[in-house]
Amino acid sequence: MIRVLGIGDNVCDKYLHTQTIYPGGNALNVAVFAKFLGAEAAYLGTFGDDEIGRHVYAVVNEMGIDLSHCRMETGENGFARVRLADGERVFLKGNQGGISRLKPPILTGIDEEYISRFDLLHTSIFSFMEPELSKLRKSGSFLSMDFSDRYDEAYLRKCCPYIDCAEISCGEMEEEEIRLVMDQIMEFGCRHMVIATRGSKGACVMADGRFYEQSPCLVKAKDTMGAGDSFIACFLVNYLDGISMAVDFPEESGQKGVVTAEKYKEMLIRLSLYRAAVFSSDQCQRDGSFGYGKKVALSDEDMRVLQQM
Repeated sequence: MIRVLGIGDNVCDKYLHTQTIYPGGNALNVAVFAKFLGAEAAYLGTFGDDEIGRHVYAVVNEMGIDLSHCRMETGENGFARVRLADGERVFLKGNQGGISRLKPPILTGIDEEYISRFDLLHTSIFSFMEPELSKLRKSGSFLSMDFSDRYDEAYLRKCCPYIDCAEISCGEMEEEEIRLVMDQIMEFGCRHMVIATRGSKGACVMADGRFYEQSPCLVKAKDTMGAGDSFIACFLVNYLDGISMAVDFPEESGQKGVVTAEKYKEMLIRLSLYRAAVFSSDQCQRDGSFGYGKKVALSDEDMRVLQQM
């Protein structure tokens, strides 16, 4: 099984209506979900020394995810305030990444050597790692970056030349518009593929110029937090674990079954999409991104946001 490193953002999602915090964050989530799938997983990021930071660190450390290259800083850990509407998470005012925004990791030579051991590196637009993308490109074999729905053309132009796979959130976009964005991302330098998650509309992938679609495995959602991250993690873990076996058979082997790397790759992408759809539907039955909730007292600002709701 492959080795996966999430680099960048970790947060707690603070559910105001239940006064409960749950660990999360795109980069951390992908590492955690990879661990659930049997991969060897690690996370590299910055933790604050407040109650939220200590809770996230303790949970992830207990799960057996390697945190040996994380930074610990004095300050407020990242958090997002959340409410649920019929199981759909709705983000409210947070602290824009907290200490991760102020002091994201600056990668050292020791970090780069460590990073080079992993098969998949994953970061995000919320990770504040843009100045370090060139180091990640140099050190990593496959670099993935989630742009959510917050990107613009200038940002894509800046980041795409360093990455192998881009992820975008496209819940309300029409297929034609999604294809145009995918083409643009590849034109700007993304090396291999784009994954577009669409919530209850499913997902699609563009890989080396070919377009694939996947219907969702629809369930009555308890909480959709982390569903897109779980889809991305499951797809990439399955795809990267299998793609190393892609070979063209010698001509004398015959033509029965699958005998070309291209056909195998197409089947692998479709299988990975199917597994990701099932895995992400299961994710919608959990509280928070991956559970481990903790009751907390609400601050004055929490109460003001709650009243505005």
